[in-house]
Amino acid sequence: MRYATREFRPASALVEAADTLAEDFDATRCLQRVSDHCVELLNARAAGVMLIDGGRPVSPAASSRYERLGLDLLETQLGGGPCLESYGSGRPVPPVSIRVAHAAARRPGFTERALRHDIVTTFAVPLRRRDQLLGALNVFVPAPPSRHAAPGLEVAQVLADTAALGLQNRRAYTRCRTLSGQLQEALSSRVRIEQAKGMLAERWGVRADQAFVALRQYARRRRLALDRAAGLVIEGAAADAELRREIDEGPEEPAWSPGHQGV
Repeated sequence: MRYATREFRPASALVEAADTLAEDFDATRCLQRVSDHCVELLNARAAGVMLIDGGRPVSPAASSRYERLGLDLLETQLGGGPCLESYGSGRPVPPVSIRVAHAAARRPGFTERALRHDIVTTFAVPLRRRDQLLGALNVFVPAPPSRHAAPGLEVAQVLADTAALGLQNRRAYTRCRTLSGQLQEALSSRVRIEQAKGMLAERWGVRADQAFVALRQYARRRRLALDRAAGLVIEGAAADAELRREIDEGPEEPAWSPGHQGV
């Protein structure tokens, strides 16, 4: 089993695997491209990535070349195979002969399916970032293993590590975007509430805290979010008489409290 780069540039493969911050990023497509690079760089028949979350395989992605073959071999491993072995140990599974493994009754379901597809050798490497394991990359080769297997494992591991880095960066980026949106919405909500409170206080000639009590009670009675009630005030859609009545009537008494004596 010899490895050749043909006219393909490994650096381009690494840059592409790490480029995960684009707005139109698609994880399945990214992992498919990583698998494509493995096929090109390692003269493989097919390759695929199995992400694993909570010990359960999810989101398999295979090289566009022989994609159905790759997906079939990944799905066959749900009961066990190189991907789960690599993920479970956190280490590469070196190239093994499919026929030898089948004869030894090792993962018979997977090896029998691989033989049907004329796969002679397979190996897998973990998809990892430091101590965090995300899944595994599996390569399917139509040639027997040789003494020169180490370079193939190294290339696959570098691609897998770069993909894992890209995926983790994407997750961190998504979390930051979500948190930023939540903080911005909270700030906007606070601004609307303060604006509505100020409008009511000025209109009625009362203190700001009294205007806030009226706004809060108005929201409670109508089962509205406080921010939504504030928006109605700003838009002029809230009846002024109803709002003002909240001050006159005072805050709602709780239906029950520990000191309440029933009759």
